[in-house]
Amino acid sequence: LLMHQMMHHQEPMRFSDIRKAIPDISQKVLTSTLLTSKLRNLEADGFLVRKVYAEVPPHTEYTLTPRAHSFMAACRPMVDWAIDNFVAIMKDRGRTSARR
Repeated sequence: LLMHQMMHHQEPMRFSDIRKAIPDISQKVLTSTLLTSKLRNLEADGFLVRKVYAEVPPHTEYTLTPRAHSFMAACRPMVDWAIDNFVAIMKDRGRTSARR
C-alpha cells in the first residue's frame, strides 16, 4: 500500500504526505515504529531513498527507486485482480462471518 501510494507521486514524499495518502491508518499507527520500520526496511532493501534535510524544522523525503518501480510493475496484474474481485471477496467474507 505504501509503495502503491508513492507510485502516484512524481515528486518525493514527506512523511506527512505519506500519512495523508493512507487515511485509513490511524495517526498513532502511522507515527509509531510500524510505519517508520517499514520505511527503513524498504530503504534497506533498495526500494526507496530517504533524504534528510538538516533544516529548522528538519524534514525527510522519500523517493521510490528504479527497483521499486520495476517491482510494482510486476505486481500490477495482482493489484488489478484484487481490485476487480474486492467486492465479491468482501461479500463472501460477510456471509462466512454471519454463519459463525
